[in-house]
Amino acid sequence: MGQRILVTGGAGFIGSNLVHYLLDGAEEDLAIQIDRVVTLDKLTYAGNPDNLQDLKNDERHRLVEGDICDREAVDRLLEKEEIDSIMHLAAESHVDRSIESSAAFIQTNFVGTHSLLEAARLRWEALGKGNSFRFLHVSTDEVYGSLGRNDPAFSETTAYAPNSPYSASKAGSDHLARAWFHTYELPVVTTNCSNNYGPFQFPEKLIPLMISKCRKGESLPVYGDGSNIRDWLYVIDHCRALALTLVRGRPGEVYNVGGNCEMKNLDVIHALIDTVGRLDPKAENVDPEAAIEFVRDRPGHDQRYAIDCSKIQNELGWSPRETFASGLEKTVQWYLDHEPWIQRIDDGSYRGERLGLI
Repeated sequence: MGQRILVTGGAGFIGSNLVHYLLDGAEEDLAIQIDRVVTLDKLTYAGNPDNLQDLKNDERHRLVEGDICDREAVDRLLEKEEIDSIMHLAAESHVDRSIESSAAFIQTNFVGTHSLLEAARLRWEALGKGNSFRFLHVSTDEVYGSLGRNDPAFSETTAYAPNSPYSASKAGSDHLARAWFHTYELPVVTTNCSNNYGPFQFPEKLIPLMISKCRKGESLPVYGDGSNIRDWLYVIDHCRALALTLVRGRPGEVYNVGGNCEMKNLDVIHALIDTVGRLDPKAENVDPEAAIEFVRDRPGHDQRYAIDCSKIQNELGWSPRETFASGLEKTVQWYLDHEPWIQRIDDGSYRGERLGLI
């Protein structure tokens, strides 16, 4: 019998790419059998059933609308679907939204993770502690705080120093995951990733937002002077790392996942302008210097993130396959090819069909 995996937050950006990878690529890459993938998603504004529309008639997949804080519902789902692994991606993740309204971030990211860990612990005990049950907790490099220009990259032993309500809520959830391994011996593995980009990313995020504005010839707002540095990771490379870590990562360990691609935000914008202009003949002719508009920096804006991913490379044999140039080209082309998907988000119709709580 193959694995039966629950993916929380699987209708979101990274989650939906992960669900597709588990069903379409993981078996060949990892030489494993996956019988079932169940997506549990609250379907808030960033949870989009359209992301999984092509799997609607795939008997290997089920999309369930539900809240990870609802313990009774989660317990029933784990038992009914005979889940033997959990990949926990459900999270509120937009920094600006966390600054404006932090309560939802504490509730989902911290309280929700606690609820899910407890449900997983009971499921693991019911299966018998000697089985191969795994809990993968997916987190962010933002828990480590900010780096100076010459500081070494974040490693798995870097001290936590979150600077936003979002990163603080994720740091708290990481500590819970660690505690449930050390206290209860629940086989938890944690990953911390850098900035993701690729298909299905909600249009409010930097890269899809700038793609849209480039195509329309609109001004491109950039925080501060655009010197903030991020490490960019193509989402499918991230999904490969997550699946590999679930199967082969050591319980209790943390693995950092990065794209080996540090770039200033301003350089990312210039690359986007060039790529959109080359791939979309209908795009407005954008003069980078005229289009870029520097705006007031956001509070607590971390200067630099960088990931040292040598641990996952050395222990598990993972490395990113995409460069920023190749990943960006695939990303821009995906948005050009999926205008109806974008339109349904713009007009709100993607939220029209609700599935009903479990």
